[in-house]
Parts: sequence; C-alpha cells; structure tokens
Amino acid sequence: MGGFQKVGLVTCTALALANMIGTGVFTSLGFQVAALPSPFLVLLVWALGGLIAFCGALSYAELSAALPRSGGEYNFLSAIYHPSLGFMSGFVSIAVGFSAPIALSAMALGKYAAAALPGIQPEWISFGAVVLLATAHSFSVRASGNLQVVVTALKVGLISFFIGLGLLKGGSLLVSPTEGDFGRIFHGPFAVSLMFVLYAYSGWNAAAYIIGEVRDPGRTVPSALLLATVIVTILYVVLNAVFLASGPMEAFSGKIEVGEIAARNLLGEQGGRLMAALIAGGLISSISAMTWAGPRVAQAVGQDFSALRLFAWTSPRGIPHVAIAVQTLLVLLMLATSSFEAVLLYAQYSILACSFLTVLGVIVLRWRQPALPRPFRCVGYPLTPLVFVALNLFAMIYSALEKPEHALAGLATLLLGIGLYFLARAASMRR
Repeated sequence: MGGFQKVGLVTCTALALANMIGTGVFTSLGFQVAALPSPFLVLLVWALGGLIAFCGALSYAELSAALPRSGGEYNFLSAIYHPSLGFMSGFVSIAVGFSAPIALSAMALGKYAAAALPGIQPEWISFGAVVLLATAHSFSVRASGNLQVVVTALKVGLISFFIGLGLLKGGSLLVSPTEGDFGRIFHGPFAVSLMFVLYAYSGWNAAAYIIGEVRDPGRTVPSALLLATVIVTILYVVLNAVFLASGPMEAFSGKIEVGEIAARNLLGEQGGRLMAALIAGGLISSISAMTWAGPRVAQAVGQDFSALRLFAWTSPRGIPHVAIAVQTLLVLLMLATSSFEAVLLYAQYSILACSFLTVLGVIVLRWRQPALPRPFRCVGYPLTPLVFVALNLFAMIYSALEKPEHALAGLATLLLGIGLYFLARAASMRR
C-alpha cells in the first residue's frame, strides 16, 4: 500500500460527507409523512437519527484509532469477536452494505433527472451513472480523492442554497408537538420511519473503510467521522424543516422526489425542474463515495482468505479492480430487479446489525484488552455506545414487528455470511 499517495483530513471528511448526504435526505421524507401524523414527529425522528449517528461516530473513532486497518466492520468484528463475524459483516458489505445504497442513489438520480427533463428514461440514467463512476474510480486513489472533494463541495453547497431559499421564501421552520405525539414514539410507524432516517445518516462510518489509505489514521479518521456527523445532522434537520414548511405534508406522502416537490412549491414549475437537476447532480457524489469505499471491504476479505484472493488483487496504483467490478455488477442487478422501498428496508436490517455489534465491540474490547493503545478514546464512554446500541435495538425490534418479511431476509443474509465463512476457511486451508 506504500506505493501510492495517501489522503488527508479534507478528503477523508469529504468521503464521510458524501456517503451521508445521499439518497435518504432527498427521498425518505415521503415515507415518513405517510406514517407520522405531525411535522414535530418527523423532525424529532431526524434529530434522533443524528444523535444515534454521533454516538456511533464516537465509537467508530475509538476503534479506528485502536485497530487501524481498512475494511470497516470486517476488520473490527474479526479482531474483537471472531473472524466468522468479521466475514459475515464483510459479506453484508459486499452483497448489500454498499451495493444497495448505490442502487438506491442511482434510482433516485434517475427519478430526479426525469423530473428535470421529462421524457428521458430514468433507468438508463441510473445504469449509466453507476458504470461511469465505477470507471472513474478505477484509475488511482489520488484521482478518487480529488473527484470526491469536488462533488461533495457541490452537494453541500446545494443543500445550503436550498436551506437559504427556504428561509427566504418558506413559512416558519418552528414546529410544536401535537396531542399524542410523544405516545406515538413507541409505535411501529415511528420505528420504521427511524429506519429510513438511519439509512439517510448511514455513511458516517465511511472513513473507517479506507484507513489504510489515510495519512495519520489515528487522528485523521476520528476527526473526519465526528466533523462530518455534526455537519450533516445540522443540515438534515434544517433541510427537512424547509421541506415541511414549503407546503402541506400530504404533497410529499409516498413520493421519492421530495426535493423537487419542495422546490416546485417554493419556485414554481421551472424552478422545481432546475432544483431537480441540481439534486440529481448532487446524488452523483453519493454514488461516487460508496463506489470508492465499498470495494476496500472485499479487498480486505481477499487478503485474509486465499480462496477469495482474487478480491485482493490491486493495480500498481492500489486500485482493487476485481472488487470494484463485482460491486458494480451487484448494483446493476439490484437496479434491474428491485424497488426502492424493498431494497432499503432489506438492506437496513443487516447493515444495522453489523454496526450494532461493532459499537458494542467498543465495550467488549475495553474489557478484553484494556492495555491496547487507543490514540482516540470515545467521549462519554460507556453511555455513548450504550445509547447507540439501545436506540438501534429499538428501531430493529419495532420495525421487525411492523415489516417481518424484511427482517427475516436481513437475518438470512447474516446467517448466510457466517455459513460462507466456514466454507471459505475450509477452501483456504486446502490451498
């Protein structure tokens, strides 16, 4: 890995921002307003998602500094618990953890592009963006980093502009609870809405996947994780307040292109089309970030299992071409066969289970290896990881009761990953 230039704090933060600011904030409001009866509950679920992400970022920051190797949960769970759980998380990352969010971002990109330019086929836009960005990330780490900084800056600028527009033209952003709101927090619809929000915040851990490509990872990765999470939480809560202030909640119910609807309410038909085009451009950043980070998990798996060493093959510039190609094929398959909501809820269960085990691992690792050097220590420990664990468990249990078929599919994916570990280990031992 020493033959190529490593990235610093700006690029690392840009990667985390790009992974977080993606499809979710421009799509999930429509599913939330269909389930939650008041703007207060909608904004509460977004604020709660930010709290969960921040607690997770603090926990991952400690693990990233203590266990500095690319691969994210694959690296952490293998070191803390057992290689089978690490392999399971690696399988989840390869099969759905990155492929599904890329597919979702590409679906949303196609929808927004079609809203901006009626008559074009959104499916072709989705397929084309995935292939072009996979190609762009096949050249060098430095080129990937430069691309990520540019497209992320454009996306943050777009959201800031939208917030400013809403403050100038929209109504009041302040909301108050209505009767019965607090009692609805412990109901299934609130938990399902939280699953959508946690998807929107997912990506706060992105820097942990490229630790091996970062300068001074013990300091850079924790700083990037925390800085990105704080910025995104503020942007998300205010942006959704702008969406809700732009028009009646019913206008967003069940719709994916909520940003375009809000822009049309604020600026008229032509303004809505222009904003849809800008949001479509911003979604390119999300696809780009996950296309960069995801294959590094498959690369780490291939380095540890000789039966899968093809995933570890890299070019002289450090690019895992085979891993990129496999991930891209999985994304294209999802685009061709699945719906937006089905992909999101199915992927979220298995993804949240892996992050749940990882954050719990902060406590386990402190107990098992108290003398392990920790350049960064989780602030607020043990309350911080416990808050993350408790709230994620709440979301998974209540959502499983509401949508059991998606929970069962996610559980099956986790069990399949564990089973494949023993097959891969046996095959590797025979080589």
